[in-house]
Amino acid sequence: MEILYFDCLPSTQRWLTDAIREGRLQPPVAVLTELQTDGIGSRDNRWIGHPGNFFASIALSEASLPDDLPPPSASIYFGWLMKELLCEIDPAVWLKWPNDLYLGEKKLGGVLTARLRSCYVTGIGVNLKKSEKNFTSLETELPAMILLDMFLGRLKNPPKWKDIFSKFRLEFDSNRHVGAHVGREYTSFENAHLLEDGSIEINGERIWGLR
Repeated sequence: MEILYFDCLPSTQRWLTDAIREGRLQPPVAVLTELQTDGIGSRDNRWIGHPGNFFASIALSEASLPDDLPPPSASIYFGWLMKELLCEIDPAVWLKWPNDLYLGEKKLGGVLTARLRSCYVTGIGVNLKKSEKNFTSLETELPAMILLDMFLGRLKNPPKWKDIFSKFRLEFDSNRHVGAHVGREYTSFENAHLLEDGSIEINGERIWGLR
């Protein structure tokens, strides 16, 4: 896989998405930057970056991924793969539906996935060394480049969605004390039902996890 390295980018996700749309790059390709100044967070919030943290986006063809992967749940899929790697550093890392990485009770990072024609572009941000107030970091000296290599290694033989989902479902059930914004309202997961395609059902409404 081609890997492009930058000292600074406003957003790896915007940069790579634009390059794919304009035909300048084709999957598989990854982008990694030392500093990101205008990252995309959940619900169009900014993800503030610090040098030494992990800022990457990866473009993969749909054909290279498991055929049972539900497209709207791609962020759950990629998020779980990253979560398993981060748990090797701190076992307290967990994946909050649909796309947030947490360490204990504080947000550690997140995943944002876009589908472009026959490929996926997934952006991942993780606080490895430093975080903003109310967030947290792993406080590890692991270089972002090594973490990217480890993540890409998992994608050489990607697991089936059903195998990822069986593990994610157990974690979801153990974290029903949390919730997520549904539209403009914060909704508890206490009575949510996680469906096998990665969507959840709350109060009769079905909600997908792709952001």
